[in-house]
Amino acid sequence: MYRALSGVLARPSDPVRTRVLVVLLAAPGVAILELVRQQTGTAGFCVGLALAVLPVPPLMAAFRWLGRAAPGPWRQLLLCCGWGACAAALIAILANSFATQWIAAATADASDADQLGSVVIAPVVEESAKAAALLLVFVFRRRRLAGPADGFVIAGFTATGFAFTENILYLGNAFDEDVADGTGVLDSVTAATFFVRIVLSPFAHPLFTVLTGLGFGLAALSRSRRGRIGLPLLGLAAAMGLHALWNGSSRYGEYGFYAVYGCVMVPAFGLLLWLAVRIRQRRLRAVAAELAVYAAAGWLGPAEVPALASIPARSLARSLARRSGGRAAGRAVALYEADAAALALLRHLARRGDPVRERDFVRHERELLRGLWLRRATAGPALSRAAVMEELLPPWFDPVPAPARPGVVPSPRPAQARAPGSGTADSRTGSRRSGPWQSAMPAGPSWSRPGVLPGGDGRR
Repeated sequence: MYRALSGVLARPSDPVRTRVLVVLLAAPGVAILELVRQQTGTAGFCVGLALAVLPVPPLMAAFRWLGRAAPGPWRQLLLCCGWGACAAALIAILANSFATQWIAAATADASDADQLGSVVIAPVVEESAKAAALLLVFVFRRRRLAGPADGFVIAGFTATGFAFTENILYLGNAFDEDVADGTGVLDSVTAATFFVRIVLSPFAHPLFTVLTGLGFGLAALSRSRRGRIGLPLLGLAAAMGLHALWNGSSRYGEYGFYAVYGCVMVPAFGLLLWLAVRIRQRRLRAVAAELAVYAAAGWLGPAEVPALASIPARSLARSLARRSGGRAAGRAVALYEADAAALALLRHLARRGDPVRERDFVRHERELLRGLWLRRATAGPALSRAAVMEELLPPWFDPVPAPARPGVVPSPRPAQARAPGSGTADSRTGSRRSGPWQSAMPAGPSWSRPGVLPGGDGRR
């Protein structure tokens, strides 16, 4: 069964499989929303829903910003967010309720059961449920988890979805309590809950789960079995510990909450923010370095490389393409940028000794190169113009290629070559050329040797 499921989920994304996953997530989504509505009442549910949705777009935008250096598909990120909001939330609310009731029945002390449930049970259950989304991506979609940045983004989207559902419950219960007591708006429990959960600490759940995401991201780079197992467990343990500390802060005295918030949560948030910026900058530098090799092989224009390594230039290129060619042209440039960044990271990981089989590297590289070539006519001029407008090129650089000299026959352009797999035989050597792939891949036996990368020196 595992092999069959692995074979299905490892295939490239398609609309049918996406619809199946959406349907599978819709069932727990309906169940969790109905459970929350039963606990909060219809009015409380509507108020909680309206207030809980406010931090979701800023959090998504922040995590998407981190991943813009090599953006992943929106479909996967939204599915992870749906997992957190639906499946993980349902698991958490059922498991926490069962554990609290069992502890209360065993100890005959409801207050101790609530305290033990919030400090011990809830962090373990909730972080494990959220980590399941990262585990599924790590096992079945390893290409989408190529480093700490990807783990950071996927964990952030998953935790944002989970916090959204949890905030509905807390805010709805607070509103229901205020209605029963007839409390005013400014003195209401709803206002206090909104301030603590939405204004003061909207990053709490993402902060916990990001530690797990970093563990999975580092595990994707590990070449040892111990690292691939131990690093995610270490990140998950850190997430549980920080979550338990946060949940127990109100029980550490009158100022315990403020002490934990100021001395632990804010510094941890600042540290992870600094780490996110560093990871983003390192990815952009890796994109520039690796794409320069493909530019030298003729797959990219020299002016495209600095544009692809600059987030403002990428955005400008999409805008220029939309102005001249409409939404289709802007979409083509966006796909071109995503494929180029993925190609750069694929090569970068392989050069660092990423544990991937050579035939997988070749297949993935060819898929990405084909996507680049299909869209280069639209994306290349837009990126070159963006590089000029953003002043990313030296003054002496001329983005317009010089015309061919009279009497010189130009070499065949890749657009005139045959499609991959339909190469022609070389009459002098008897080898087969594979059209445009030949410009980026060295011919002969060097390509068949493990560890030899296109345009590289053969060292891993």
